[in-house]
Amino acid sequence: MHPPPSPGISLKVFSWADVSPGPGRQGRVLELDCLHPFSSSGCVAKSLIGKEVTAGAPGQPPSGSQALAPNSGSPLQAEKVWTSHIPAREHRTMSQDTKVKTTESNPPATSKARKSLLVLDPSGDYYYWWLNTMVFPVMYNLIILVCRACFPDLQHGYLGAWLVLDYTSDLLYLLDIVVRFHTGFLEQGILVVDKGRISSRYVRTWSFLLDLASLMPTDVVYLRLGPHTPTLRLNRFLRVPRLFEAFDRTETRTAYPNAFRIAKLMLYIFVVIHWNSCLYFALSRYLGFGRDVWVYPDPAQPGFERLRRQYLYSFYFSTLILTTVGDTPPPAREEEYLFMAGDFLLAVMGFATIMGSMSSVIYNMNTADATFYPDHALVKKYMKLQHVNRKLERRVIDWYQHLQINKKMTNEVAILQHLPERLRAEVAVSVHMSTLSRVQIFQNCEASLLEELVLKLQPQTYSPGNMSGNRRTANIKSLGYSDLFCLSKEDLKEVLSEYPQAQTVMEEKGREILLKMNKLDVNAEAAEIALQEATESRLRGLDQQLDDLQTKFARLLAELESSALKIAYRVERLEWQTREWPMPEDVVEADDEGEPGEGTSKDEEGRASQKGPPDLE
Repeated sequence: MHPPPSPGISLKVFSWADVSPGPGRQGRVLELDCLHPFSSSGCVAKSLIGKEVTAGAPGQPPSGSQALAPNSGSPLQAEKVWTSHIPAREHRTMSQDTKVKTTESNPPATSKARKSLLVLDPSGDYYYWWLNTMVFPVMYNLIILVCRACFPDLQHGYLGAWLVLDYTSDLLYLLDIVVRFHTGFLEQGILVVDKGRISSRYVRTWSFLLDLASLMPTDVVYLRLGPHTPTLRLNRFLRVPRLFEAFDRTETRTAYPNAFRIAKLMLYIFVVIHWNSCLYFALSRYLGFGRDVWVYPDPAQPGFERLRRQYLYSFYFSTLILTTVGDTPPPAREEEYLFMAGDFLLAVMGFATIMGSMSSVIYNMNTADATFYPDHALVKKYMKLQHVNRKLERRVIDWYQHLQINKKMTNEVAILQHLPERLRAEVAVSVHMSTLSRVQIFQNCEASLLEELVLKLQPQTYSPGNMSGNRRTANIKSLGYSDLFCLSKEDLKEVLSEYPQAQTVMEEKGREILLKMNKLDVNAEAAEIALQEATESRLRGLDQQLDDLQTKFARLLAELESSALKIAYRVERLEWQTREWPMPEDVVEADDEGEPGEGTSKDEEGRASQKGPPDLE
């Protein structure tokens, strides 16, 4: 018996001081995941947040962790080191894929990996293809089962094939429940792979109850009623939500969503007409074949006894009723009137659904065209109101036609604006990175720099005869339709401000290119550099003078405050000293003639003055 593994601590390093592989890399802990937070190792783990650690070899404690673990049973040991070299800016951190995992003992990583492999991601490919597989048994029960129940000849003629297909679909239904128990779910954006939580969550949903009800063994009633009662399997229709889920996933994944919506609508129409035709034939058999002109003709008539003729006639009759196209025989019985009234109501709802769906598809297609390509109708109307000459108008129309025919887009930024920044960058890189990397000035640059520059590119299409360029370098005349990508000076400066080394290299490359093109005046450049240096020197001198003036001003202000304080104390001392001087006789006589109360108060003031002013020292 081996002892249970010690609690493990998983550290996520915020940044590495050295990105070279192997031990010795230093990093700062951003966050951690402790399997047993109330153990001694858990207390140690809390103290590791924000601390610098150095990755060690397997079996050796990483430096910086042993000092933080005075109460743990054994020093934290580096188990594995995963590295992901990502060139980043000086002030950016590395990807969180770079991790250091430290444990006191090796956890069963292999068993955990095996368990995670058995859990399906609901947005993954395996789950998607399983949903597409479930389309077949659901559609089989939805179409064939009702047809077998209403056309007895179909049920009796192919009983062996139906039993095989029935129990094959039941097996797929059972496997679908197993797949549900192994399908994870997202919680706060993280896929939950714990099978216990997945199972408890699934059994508390309505889907679990419907799945169980769809697999109830109603076939055991065959032992009493016989195998020719397919209506006992109608509970298999309860798995229809799985069909809708598969359609929704396919609509979001397909490259032609509008075409898929139309195909899905046609399938729904076919299923409705199919069900209605089966009900019509069953009602005709209940009322009696050939009793009137509305029901199905008597199978005794030549040609109407064949199974194919029965289904096609019923399907055609149902199509006439539901589309209200053509003349249908008038009903003669109450059951027939009720059937026709129900079909008319269904037809009204069907027309509304079809019109709404088609309108939505057409609107989406027009919106997509308006988003991808500029609206030329407004430009044509503007040129007509402003009486633009025919030649220029024709050039504008040809430019729009070129965009439409060759699928050129001029507003990629607006199209991708709802994507996350990182995902938008990946899409732009996959589309434009090859073009940007062929530009001479951007060759041998960092990949991260090119990724940010790609997001700033603005595609433009020039027609024959258009000029591109500026007065400082050269103008380029387009001989045909040219697709260009414009990068503004402001956007380039904004990106290069975070890559100072790349900015220096690109400036040197640009200088070399201009020298080769004889578009750079060396003397003027030297004069400009000298003027710039002189200006910078003057600015530095002014900054130094400004600092000196501020220092002098602060000193003068301090001296002024000190002098004012000293003067205030001196004035107060003089006031106290003058009170001790002898008063003139006329003033004393005037005081004696005053009121007694006043004299008393003055005597008190005199006695108080004998104490003297406060000492300044």
